[in-house]
Amino acid sequence: MLRIITCFKWVIDQADIKTAPGSRELALERAAYRISDYDRFAIEEAVILQENYGGSTAAITVGTPAARKSLKDVLSRGPEKAYFINDSSFDNLEPSQTSSILASAISTGLEYDLIICGEGSGDLYAQQVGPRLAENLGIPCVTCVSKLTIYGQQLIAERKLEDGIEVVAIPLPALITVLPEINTPRIPGLKDTLAASKKPVIDITAADLGQSFAPSLQTISILAATMERSGVKFASGPEDINKFVDAMLKTGAIG
Repeated sequence: MLRIITCFKWVIDQADIKTAPGSRELALERAAYRISDYDRFAIEEAVILQENYGGSTAAITVGTPAARKSLKDVLSRGPEKAYFINDSSFDNLEPSQTSSILASAISTGLEYDLIICGEGSGDLYAQQVGPRLAENLGIPCVTCVSKLTIYGQQLIAERKLEDGIEVVAIPLPALITVLPEINTPRIPGLKDTLAASKKPVIDITAADLGQSFAPSLQTISILAATMERSGVKFASGPEDINKFVDAMLKTGAIG
């Protein structure tokens, strides 16, 4: 029976990000949070594997106590239970800290054959937590997975790379990060949402882990991108083409 752990992160909903009037500063005060879009594919793939091969699926996340709002949503998507690693200091964590915290919690006795992560997160998109977590746990890792099959205690994965598709086989237990094209996440219905409130949530605190995880990432400011037009017009003659190239070189648009 396949024991699966799927990781997810509670991030700001990009649709709610606004720009403060008269500046490029982002106004995040009224922004809602949601499960990272990339992690939805990881959750869905975990549930699909459970349906196809049997076993169990558990979701796990790291965050501040405010991230508790994410648990009902993730449980409505199919996992049987959730592990909530929370502490007020778990804010603005960078990937090495997140992976270290996850590894510490999983190593306390969580049983697994496969850990599934999204390709990256909807905020930092560093693409580091999955590989770092695998390294901390001492298990093999495959990234950029677009198709997955299980044969006994072996995992067959297709990796979508820039120059083609790579097929790899690794033994379980293992960790994978999945691409969005691997599946289409289901939309929870009313019955799923009601059932989610009855599923168990296991709280894990920093004190339970017996370690200190001081935040080391500080966001000074975030500015919205701008698009400025120079208003210069060029004709189609040979001389104007040269002027156009010179202008592009001068602005740094081309090197």
